[in-house]
Amino acid sequence: MTTDVAEDERARRLVEAEKMAIELFDETSRRGLIEAGRTEKEVSDRVRDLGAELFGTDRHWHKRVVRSGENTLQPYAENPPDRVIEADDIVFCDFGPIFHEWEADVGRTYVLGDDPLKQKLRDDLPLVFDAGRAHFEAHPEISGEELYRHVCGLAEEHGWTFGGHHSGHLVGEFPHEWIDGERIESYITPGSTHAMRRTDPSGRQCHWILEIHLVDRERRIGGFYEQLLTLSH
Repeated sequence: MTTDVAEDERARRLVEAEKMAIELFDETSRRGLIEAGRTEKEVSDRVRDLGAELFGTDRHWHKRVVRSGENTLQPYAENPPDRVIEADDIVFCDFGPIFHEWEADVGRTYVLGDDPLKQKLRDDLPLVFDAGRAHFEAHPEISGEELYRHVCGLAEEHGWTFGGHHSGHLVGEFPHEWIDGERIESYITPGSTHAMRRTDPSGRQCHWILEIHLVDRERRIGGFYEQLLTLSH
């Protein structure tokens, strides 16, 4: 069983990793790395290279995702064809960089033009995230299945459809994906009926990422936002 001191250090490392990932995306925006005329793969490589420049890391525990236009409708598991970003596109990035052997998982959405619906989608994403986190905090025994159902309802309240088969997963020391990737209780999804506030088989506190994927299938657009659910900073 891990000690309280060890758990405190583990939580600190996860928060530090997320801060670096958020800084990476903020700097991506400041440098204008997401721009019309670039392919999604080009943008993905530019963000990867920026991570190496800023933090000395170019490793990721899951595939790097950059999606634009109608590709933003596709959930993580899909692999749509590489697309050239257009001047009025909505674009999202989902990266899982590894910082000093600790996983981060952060997703952000960007709007290149001035389309008000796309801007609303971008702006609604953190609102739905915050409401989902508030619901999690207010229900100590909540399961992954229950939180997923609630997040889907929040999406509808804002006028969107939830676009993913799950709304988050466990996160921790690398390599998380190879250990937990096939276990449904590792996800915020239907069928995940265990209380989210629990310890794992090694006695460590479970920490979670909350993912928000909102889509408008008629307009063929989507947006994505994710970060730590169980630790705030």
